[in-house]
Amino acid sequence: MATMDQSGALEVIQATSAPIHDIGSAIYLSPDVFGWAAEWGWSNPFAFYFAGRGGMLGDVGAEVVSSAFGWFEPSAVTAFFDEGAAVKGASTAALRMAEAHALWGRKHLGDVKGLGDIVAVTQTLVDGLEGSGLPLFTGWRAAPRAGDDAGRAAQLMQILREWRGGLHLVATTAAGLTPQEAILTNEGEGQAKFFGWSEPFPEFEPIKPKHDEAEEITDRLCASALADALNGSEYGAFQAGVAVLRAATP
Repeated sequence: MATMDQSGALEVIQATSAPIHDIGSAIYLSPDVFGWAAEWGWSNPFAFYFAGRGGMLGDVGAEVVSSAFGWFEPSAVTAFFDEGAAVKGASTAALRMAEAHALWGRKHLGDVKGLGDIVAVTQTLVDGLEGSGLPLFTGWRAAPRAGDDAGRAAQLMQILREWRGGLHLVATTAAGLTPQEAILTNEGEGQAKFFGWSEPFPEFEPIKPKHDEAEEITDRLCASALADALNGSEYGAFQAGVAVLRAATP
């Protein structure tokens, strides 16, 4: 039974990882979120992103945030985080980030059928996951959650995005990839530039297999944790719920 649960958990992870990532990215980069941030005093949306996300770690320095984010060029983290934290403090930015997710969920997920059941099984997973070595995940998990299903659903998806992201940072490090190499071997030079890295880039084609190794490690770590947090009978509901939320995400 344990072997079957592990196998089923791996299938769930492989089916849900991309949709969860897409939902979380859509929220973080949403014009809605940027608009609310501007109303709250963050005129630079990227300063809000870095301060609001990094502020989940508390009122720490940019070097700490850079280590938790993992793949961004450190000086870019410092510039945007310091700018965003200077507005009202990193912890306040984090509270606003959680609020922005709730507002986004109410706007875009409020009409999803069966939302209460989706939130229930997802919350069971989130609250049952091991958090060792995953500071952004545990910081997000400790943030105040919305009292309504739509707002909470958006927050839970972002928490799961940070969970896999944290485990993937562990995996890329274990595979022997530097932060820059991890970006280059995944999405190439364009994404590396978006993450603040500058040309000339090192040759990375020969080390691309390390990215595949890191993905396999990440999947295994996620599957093992999911199998500990959910019963096998809950896998289908969780997987279907993620698909429904992804379909509702603009």
